[in-house]
Parts: sequence; C-alpha cells; structure tokens
Amino acid sequence: MRASETSRAPLFEPPGPGTWTQDAVHFPRPMSRYFQQTHAPAYLRGTQDFARYYGLLVDGLQMAYVNGFGYYQVLPAPQDEIPERFVRAEQVLAQQLWREQLREWDGISKPTAMARHRRLQAVDPDALSDAELVAYLTQCRDHHASMMVQHMRYTAGALLPTGDFLAQTGDWTGLPPAELLALLRGAAEVSSGGSEEMEALKKAFAPGSAAREVLASQGDPMDLLASGGDPAQVLAQLRALPGLAGAAVDGYLALVGNRLIDGFDITEPTALEVPDALLRAINIAVAPPEQTRDDLKVATAAVRTKVPKAQQAAFDKLLEEARLTYRLRDERGIYSDIWAAGIMRRAALAAGRRAEQQGRIASHLHMLDADLQEMCALVSGTGQAPGAEALASRAAYRTSYSARDMPHVLGPAAAPPPDLATLPPAEARLMRALFSALEHLFGSSSAKHEATVVHGLGASKGVYEGPARCVRGPADFDRITQGDVLVTESTSEAFNILLPLLGAIVTDNGGLLSHAAIVAREYGMPGVVGTRDASERIADGMLLRVDGDTGEVTVLG
Repeated sequence: MRASETSRAPLFEPPGPGTWTQDAVHFPRPMSRYFQQTHAPAYLRGTQDFARYYGLLVDGLQMAYVNGFGYYQVLPAPQDEIPERFVRAEQVLAQQLWREQLREWDGISKPTAMARHRRLQAVDPDALSDAELVAYLTQCRDHHASMMVQHMRYTAGALLPTGDFLAQTGDWTGLPPAELLALLRGAAEVSSGGSEEMEALKKAFAPGSAAREVLASQGDPMDLLASGGDPAQVLAQLRALPGLAGAAVDGYLALVGNRLIDGFDITEPTALEVPDALLRAINIAVAPPEQTRDDLKVATAAVRTKVPKAQQAAFDKLLEEARLTYRLRDERGIYSDIWAAGIMRRAALAAGRRAEQQGRIASHLHMLDADLQEMCALVSGTGQAPGAEALASRAAYRTSYSARDMPHVLGPAAAPPPDLATLPPAEARLMRALFSALEHLFGSSSAKHEATVVHGLGASKGVYEGPARCVRGPADFDRITQGDVLVTESTSEAFNILLPLLGAIVTDNGGLLSHAAIVAREYGMPGVVGTRDASERIADGMLLRVDGDTGEVTVLG
C-alpha cells in the first residue's frame, strides 16, 4: 500500500521477518519519501560500523518505513564473527577506544563535515541552470546520506560510557538513574547552545554595543510580532553592522541558519525560516545568567560517599569517561545530518520554486514530498515525475497521522536479550552498558495518570509554573514565547536553537537519555519526559506546574 498517496487510515504489516519496533522518539510523524529512501541504507551502514568497532553482539540496526513511520530491527552478529567480537570487547575496555573515536571526531570527522556544509551552503541554488540544479540536488543528497552514516557511526561512543556509568554506579549506590545523570550536567556545551560563534555573538551584544542598540531601537524583540515588526529585517540589520559585530552575527547565522530546528526530515523548517523565534532565542542566549557548578561538585561528592570505598576510584573513572563523551550525543547530529538536511531542504525548495513557476507542481513546498529522482525530473522536465495531485496527497498524508496512532510493534514478540551471565566479562559489560543506555533513551513512564496530573519521568530537577505551548509541528514554532512550557511528542538535537525561550519541557516520548532530557539538564530547566500522551491531555495555554523531581505535570487551570 502506498500510504503517502491516500488519505485513508493506513494498514500495517511487518516489512519483513522478525520483530520491528517503532521509533517514535526520533520519528513521531510520517517521514517524507526522500528521507525514507536516503535514511534506511545509511542507518544500517552507520550502526554496523559502531557495532563492529566496539565488538558488540549485534550486527547493526535495520530501519524500514511502513506508511512513512520508522520501525527498526536489531540484527544479530554473525556467528562466525562472535569470537572476534569477544576479543574486540576486551580491547575496547582495556584501551578505552571511545577516546580514540572522540579524537577522530574532533580532528577529522567534525571539521571535515563542517567544511563541506559551508561549501554547499555557499552555492545559490536559484542562480543555477536546470542541469546544474539537478547536479546540486544530487550532491546535497549524497552529502546528507554520508552525514546520516556519520551520525550513527558515533552512537556507541556517545552511549556506552554513559550506560556503563549508570549500570555500575547504580549497582553500587542503588540511586535512581535521574540522580546519576544529573552529574553529567555541563559536559555537553553544545546541548545548551554553546559554540565559538555564540561566544563571539555574546561579545558583540555586550551592553552598549552597536548590535545591542539595533535591538533596542526595535523595541523588545519579544514584542516584534505583536507590533508588526519584521524580525527578518532586524536580523539583516544586525548582519550588516560594520566590524566585529556584523561579522559575529553573520558567523552565527552561517553556523545555525541552515540547520533544521526540529526533527530530521527535510520537511522541517530551518532556523532562518523562523526569524522571529531565532531572534528571540538570540536575545536571551547572549545574556544568560551566570551558572555555578558548585552544586554539581556537591552532588558528585554526595553520590561518591554512597559508593563503597573499594570502588570509589572506579566510580571516578566511570564518571570521567561518561562526561568526556557525553557531548557526542548531540554533536554527532548537530554537526552532521541536521545541518546537511537543512542544506538539502534549501536545494529542494529552490527546485520547488522552479517547478511551480513552470506549472509542474501546485506549491513549491510539495517538492519536499518527492524523492530525489522525482525532484530531478521535475526540474529537468524529463523522466518519470509525479503529478501535482500526487505530491499534494503525500503532503496531506504527512500531516494527518501521528506515531501514537500506529502500532508500537509489528511482527512477533521480541526474543529475550542474551543472558549476560553466559558472556565473557568484557562483552557482558559492554552489552549491559548498551542495554542500559538504550533503555534510558527510549523508555517511557508506565505510571497511571490522574484527572489533573500527568505522570512521566523526572529528567531534570526543579519546579516551574507557566503556560503550555503545545507544539505539534513546524507551524507552531512561531507561537513559542519566553517562559513557555514546551509540550510536544519529542525533540531532536535540532531544537537546541529555540530552547533558551523555554521555562520547562514536557514530552510524550523518550527517556532520561533522550534529547529533551539532556537539554533540560544542560539549561537547568525542569523537564518531564516519557509521559506517553501529555500532548493529547494538555491543551495549549493551560497553566502547568512541571515538577522535574517527581516527574509530575499538574494542570493548574
């Protein structure tokens, strides 16, 4: 069934033998045809890379799309490779090979990816001939696919040290995972919007600076929409300032402007497409309150006292390794496929404008629902191209369904995981670390809701009261204002740009290692994740109390 071309409720059948589990944390909505075709092979290749590198007893994860929704399947390691994987696991732990991968990321993969992003986004797709635009679309797709592989290849490096820390320290102390994860706060600067470009921006916006005066001349940026101001013009003014101020603004926008601000698909907008929200976020981010880390030292010492003395040195080392690699959790997406996806979106929209002008599609936005071959055909006027009605139908389908409406598992029940007690010690430790991390990445609360209380997982401590801002898709981003409680199905690394606006975060999907949980801790805002259906139970504008200690979200009115 080609669900993207029908408005009827889709039917679901397993895409192949075995158990398939829905990934609603990363893909809460149907994905475009372009994304499905590009992502599935890249996902498998990247997960196979990390499984082999770390000697894990899996041969990667296979992704398939059923009516646009992502379902994954864990592939077992080939039997003839298992002895070699056991040896590799011993090497991983003895040599702490995640450090080697982190050096590779910092020294090669990340800077190479950023340079390629910048080269591609320096091209003006509207200035290209039809043939050149077809070639550019292909270049952007190939780059996007390679960045998907890169994102997944560094997954285990981001998760294993954290999972190992949670598993071992949990055994020693009996403390809940949320309390242990709080010790990682501050280890992922990128998760709170940190970058060299942001530091330059903060200096440019210092009190009395030209950039600050431009903002002041426009009135409160938070009131731009209400007053009829044009935030895009304000950003242009800031970008055009002479000297270091203009260069700082231009540098920051060049870094984040073409990143998606939600999700992973090219159907999601980039930062420059929501200039009002971007300007508001910049206004807050350039003057953040000073945060002390003394509380972190106190919390770490308190946990350490609960660790048996014979294991305290091991605890120190586990915490060090988890903090060292923690930033990979967000960096591998922000500097890889989230940026590449935005560049591909920019190219596809340019192609859409051209096809719309030529009368081949009804709206340039519908180009986002074509696959690469179809995009090229619509630009060139040759080959097999879908009709305008078919593309419009696909676009309508994507906005009609949510992952919560679809089956969580397809196929037979999953087989139990391997008995770790039967594995060699190094392999058992790595597999336990992986299981622990994945549990806290995807796990949700099972607590029963009450009439006015929604229960989830307390991901970031603190209590906050504020209005609910229910975000169900890109069209809602413009409504986010400072102090809102974000209520949404899930967030991705892309959302970091807008997070300074929020007072608290509540999500349906994801656990204590989900993106929403990480950024809530990094920003020091209360967060409750894994509520299953808060976005359905809470109406936009409701006054909420978000308790990140208890995992409760109370509707006050």
